[in-house]
Amino acid sequence: MNFGELGKKAKDFLDTEDGEKKSDAVLDKAADFLDERTGGKHAEQIEKGRAAADEHIGRDGEERHR
Repeated sequence: MNFGELGKKAKDFLDTEDGEKKSDAVLDKAADFLDERTGGKHAEQIEKGRAAADEHIGRDGEERHR
């Protein structure tokens, strides 16, 4: 399997309901980690970054443009 095929499989998975749930869990975990490491000082910016990343990963009831 080459890198292009692997990327397509990852994209296809992220466009499923299970993929969306997994990507949301990963983004939540990363945001929580960053919030904890910064002592909550940048919680608003971290949440904005998490939301922006979520808009570009997987699906949320509609196809995303990539």
